[in-house]
Amino acid sequence: MSALTRIARLLPWSLVLAPWAFSLAFAQSPAPPGVAALLAHPIIDPALPLAEVRAYAASRVPAMPAVTTLADWKIFAEHTRRDVLEKIVFRGDTARSWRDAKTTVVWLDTLPGGPGYSIKKLRYEALPGLWIPALLYLPDNVSGKIPVHLAVNGHDKDGKAAAYKQLRCINLAKRGIASLNVEWFAQGQLRADGFSHYRMNQLDLCGVSGLAPFYLAMSRGLDVLLALPSADATRVAVSGLSGGGWQTIVISALDTRVTLANPVAGYSSYRTRAEFPSDLGDSEQTPNDLATVADYTHLTALLAGRNALLTYNAKDNCCFATDHALPPLLAAAEPIFKLYGQPERLRWHSNSDPGTHNFEVDNRQAFYRMVGATFFPGDAAFNAQEIPSQPELKTAAELEVPLPSDNLDFHQLALAASRALPRAGAVTRATLAAVVHYQPHAVTAPPPATEKRGDTTAAFYALRVADTWTVPVVALTRGTPRGTTLLVADAGRKSLAARTELLLAAGQRVLAVDPFYFGESKIKERDFLYALLVAATGDRPLGIQSSQLAALARWARIEFKSAPIALESIGPRLGLVDESLKLVDLVGDEQVVFDLFDIVDLVDGFGSLKQLRGDHWLVKHLACPPLSGHRS
Repeated sequence: MSALTRIARLLPWSLVLAPWAFSLAFAQSPAPPGVAALLAHPIIDPALPLAEVRAYAASRVPAMPAVTTLADWKIFAEHTRRDVLEKIVFRGDTARSWRDAKTTVVWLDTLPGGPGYSIKKLRYEALPGLWIPALLYLPDNVSGKIPVHLAVNGHDKDGKAAAYKQLRCINLAKRGIASLNVEWFAQGQLRADGFSHYRMNQLDLCGVSGLAPFYLAMSRGLDVLLALPSADATRVAVSGLSGGGWQTIVISALDTRVTLANPVAGYSSYRTRAEFPSDLGDSEQTPNDLATVADYTHLTALLAGRNALLTYNAKDNCCFATDHALPPLLAAAEPIFKLYGQPERLRWHSNSDPGTHNFEVDNRQAFYRMVGATFFPGDAAFNAQEIPSQPELKTAAELEVPLPSDNLDFHQLALAASRALPRAGAVTRATLAAVVHYQPHAVTAPPPATEKRGDTTAAFYALRVADTWTVPVVALTRGTPRGTTLLVADAGRKSLAARTELLLAAGQRVLAVDPFYFGESKIKERDFLYALLVAATGDRPLGIQSSQLAALARWARIEFKSAPIALESIGPRLGLVDESLKLVDLVGDEQVVFDLFDIVDLVDGFGSLKQLRGDHWLVKHLACPPLSGHRS
C-alpha cells in the first residue's frame, strides 16, 4: 500500500477526493520555497544535542561504593565480577556455550629468537572455530617455575609484529619470563573486515554477546600460559597499549589469575569519556549495559590485592591523556588498595618523552621496574634498563602463524546466530519494549515562535521530553487540518519539503520532527560513539527515539485535539523506530497497552533486520547500534 493511500484512509472520503487529486499532481513538482524555508528554520542551539547526550550519559554512570571495611569491599568486588561476567560478557546461551568450551591449542614451528630465548608459533581457539594466532617467547634453559606474561595490543595494523611489542616480549624472555604475544581482532593477521570491532554489534543484534569473543581471546591466552609446565601461577602479568590497555584492565579486573597489570593509555572512566570525546572507544570498550554494573573506576579498584601500574602519556595525541584520564582512576582505587594495607601495589607512570600515544622505551622500562619489584623482589641482579634487541626483530611474514581457511569471524558468527531468528512467538509488545528500553515520557512545551509564509503557518517548538531531551518540531498547517502526521526522515526534516507539501495539500497538519540523533538533533562530533556510550549506560538509541516519538504523539493528541494521527518515516534507520512503534506503546505504571498511531508508514525501510548483517552495515551506519541483550 502506498504512503498516499495510507494517509487517505485517515480522512473522510467526501473530503479527500479533490485535494488528493491535487496532491498527486503536486507531488511531481518541487515544493514551494516557503515550505522548505519553514522546515529549515533553526530551533535549537547546534551545541545542545552534544551537551544533552553528555549530561545524560554521565548521570547514569555508577559511582564507587562508599565502603569503609575490607570485608565490605570483598563482597562488593565478588558481586561486581560475577555480574559483569554473567550479565555483560557472557550474556545469553550462545556466549555461555563458548565460555564452557575446551581451550584447543595447536603448537607449530619454533623460530630461533636471539640470545637466551626462542619463539614458538601456535594458534588457539578463542571459541569453537575462531582461532587466534600467537607467539610464545620462551627463555632458554628453564628450570623451576617462572613468571608468565600476556602481551596484548591495540589498533595497530602490524599487530603482533609491532616493533614495540616484539621488544617488550624479547626483553621479558631475556629476564626469564615466558611471554605470549597474541593477535587482536582486525589487526595483523586478523586484519579483515569480518573482524571489524563494530561488527560485534551484529552479534548483539542477534542476542549474542559481542563482547564474549574479545574476553575469551584473552582468557584462553592465560589458559595457554598457565598450562606451561614451568608457569608460576603466582606471577602472571598482562600489558598492552591503547586497545591493549583496554584489554589489560578488563581481563585483569575480572580474572584474578592475573597478579600484575600494566594498562598503557587504554581507558578512562565513562564520566571522563562523556566529557572528552577523544576517549570514546569502539564497541568492545563501550559494550551494552556495562555501566549499569560497573564503571572503569570500579574495574581499576578491582585490581586491589594484586599489583597494578597505570601508565598514561602526558601529551597523548590519540586518547586518554594523563591529566584527565588518570586522576579519577587513582581516586577510586587508592582507598581500596589502602583497605588491603598495600598502597604500594598501586603505581602510576606518566610518560613525557615522547609523551604521545606510545609504549616506547620509557614506558617499557617503567613496566620492567614494576616487574622487578613485583616478581623479583630483592634480586639485586635484576636490571630494568631495556636490553637493546632491535637486530632480533622479525618481519610479519616470519611471524605469520598458519590459520584454518575457514576461520570464523564476527560477521560469520552473526550470520550463524541469526539463522534461527526470529523465534516463533518471541515478539510481544512487552518483550519489544524491554529490548529497545522503551519508556513512557512526559512532554513540556514552551510557547512556540510562529511564522506565516503564504497560506502556510508554522509553529517552532523546542519540546522537552522527560526533562532530558530537547526535540525540535515544526508544526505546519494550511487551513483547517483534518488529521495530523508526524513526519521524520533519516536526512532530517530539512529534506521533507516535498512530502510536507503533499500532506498539507491533503489536509494534514504536519509535525516535522528531528528526534535524537537526526537532523537538528544530530550530535556534531563522534555521533555513533556517543550512541554506543548511551547503550553502555543501559539505554538504547532506538528506545530513546521511539520514546520521543510516542511522547510527541500523545502530546499532539492533547495539544491539537487531533485524531487520527499518522507516523511516517523516510529511510531505513528511522523506519526501524517506526516499526517498533507499530507494536508497542506502554503508558504509566499499569503498563496499559494501546495503539498510539492510527497509521504507520515506512518509505525505504528495512524489509528485515537480517539486512543489518549485510556486508555494508556496520554499527556506525545505524541510528541504534545495539538492539538486543536479553536472550541468545
